[in-house]
Amino acid sequence: MDRKLILEDGSEYLGYGFGAKRDAVCEIVFNTSMAGYQEIVSDPSYTDQAIVMSYPLIGNYGITDEDFESKLLNLGGLIVREVNDFPSNFRFTRTLSELLEDGNVPGVYGVDTRKLVRSIRDIGSRKVLITNADTTLEEGLDILKKTELPHDQVARCSCKKKWYARTSNPIYNIVAIDCGMKMNIVREFNRHGCNVTVVPYNTSSDEILAMKPDGVFISNGPGDPEDVGEVIETLKDIRGKAPLFGICLGHQLIALSYGAKTYKLKFGHRGGNHPVKDIRTGKVEITSQNHSYAVDEKSLEGTGLVVSHINLLDNTVEGLTCDEDKVFSVQYHPESAPGPQDSTYLFDRFIENIKQFEAKQF
Repeated sequence: MDRKLILEDGSEYLGYGFGAKRDAVCEIVFNTSMAGYQEIVSDPSYTDQAIVMSYPLIGNYGITDEDFESKLLNLGGLIVREVNDFPSNFRFTRTLSELLEDGNVPGVYGVDTRKLVRSIRDIGSRKVLITNADTTLEEGLDILKKTELPHDQVARCSCKKKWYARTSNPIYNIVAIDCGMKMNIVREFNRHGCNVTVVPYNTSSDEILAMKPDGVFISNGPGDPEDVGEVIETLKDIRGKAPLFGICLGHQLIALSYGAKTYKLKFGHRGGNHPVKDIRTGKVEITSQNHSYAVDEKSLEGTGLVVSHINLLDNTVEGLTCDEDKVFSVQYHPESAPGPQDSTYLFDRFIENIKQFEAKQF
């Protein structure tokens, strides 16, 4: 065993290295998905986080060029029980180890991931050092104490200039504010007949409204939503002037723009198996999730936002709506790929809001 995890509570986990052979300080989190490791490691929402996969075998179908959610790997590290570097899949072009090495992401396998996941559940997400096995506990704890986790993740993940994703015979034009957006969101809008203009997170409301969008989308992304004040101010200016739809971080940013509050969860929600109830219909959806923060339900009073969805595991807020402004958001990922397809109707709901908003203008 040549690699080690040192957590800030003083616990250590020995394992074997794969991917990049470098040290890293990250926030350690876990994901309960049984498939989709490529989409997970390429999801910008995992920026600066070391992901522990609870499913024991990872890498067995390799990496496929068409399945990335982002061109860059921003995750801090990957921890698995067993890594398979001899994939069986006619589509694969690289192994998981090769991908992590190319992306300069350290990986550790051979770790008791069952014990580690229980630790995160019991104690919560916290800082971890991925390092060589000969690093002493005292050295590791000193490094963790001196290293502050960054707060500029959205600035690093967002696109640097405007770009377009067009589809044939488009019906509507959507402006998407990129806070670290997954590509399958863009694909889903294209499948629903929408051209998408993707803009950097710090694009002003005047610039966005000048594009005359039929609707504005706010994407998922990493980190604390309160760190992204630029987007919050932009949404304050846009709401009521165009329909809004937010996913994950976008959901939290919409809540903050209306005056609500957010808080950090003990260990977050990550995986493709979270039951969420749509309060309006009574239906329960199995959802894909990836977030550390949640909206404080008590803070919604007087904001004009109404809870539309709740998580049946811990009763946290999973959806918000403001019918008057044609604004709604969800904490989970309706575009999940791979993952449950229960929630793709939300893209249809956004289009229906656009139709109703346009009808009000005449």
